[in-house]
Amino acid sequence: MPESRVFKSPLPRRMQKLPVDERGYPVPWFVAYVDGKPEFRAMDAEKFRRALRDKLCWVCGETRGVYAVFVVGPMCGVNRVSSEPPSHLDCARWSAENCPFLSDPHMVRREDETVNNAKLVEAAAGHAICRNPGVALLWVTRSFEILPDGAGKFLLMMGEPESVEWWREGRAATRAEVEAAVESGLPILEAMAQKDRPDALAALAKSRARLEPWLPREAPTAAR
Repeated sequence: MPESRVFKSPLPRRMQKLPVDERGYPVPWFVAYVDGKPEFRAMDAEKFRRALRDKLCWVCGETRGVYAVFVVGPMCGVNRVSSEPPSHLDCARWSAENCPFLSDPHMVRREDETVNNAKLVEAAAGHAICRNPGVALLWVTRSFEILPDGAGKFLLMMGEPESVEWWREGRAATRAEVEAAVESGLPILEAMAQKDRPDALAALAKSRARLEPWLPREAPTAAR
């Protein structure tokens, strides 16, 4: 029998149909199964194709509506690229609040012979960044484009956001926390840009500036 687990927020209606693992966690629709057990660190490639073709939520597997909500890290907010399809807002929000890897900034992805960072980089579209940035970004948009990465895989270019949410430790992230996550990740993108084209660093700086209005506002100073 699965463990009885208490979460920080109620499970959204559409996620209540998902199977539950032995620890009491709902198994997202996209998760791959290995030897009959859910492997949370790996996605099902066929479901990736179905999510894009049939406009299905990446978390619950049901049909999405008008909005596409991407759960990404801050560097994806800079370049506006995601390697995973979008979800419903309530499914995305619950994941950011309760998923161990998304909600715990100190969580490190477990590695073994089946799944490890080297295999992740090899299998992922584009250039995978294997780190826990400490904050999760919910990017709410009405549009996105499917782009080939030149290596037989596909990336998703996220459209202009209608709104965003920043999460850390199951709560709204502060501006300082988001800025720290962005600045700690920029050197990774800069190193990639330097290997690309001559104007890549300038383009990266523009992308970083484009994200600025979407960072959390400063908390109001308490009156003395």
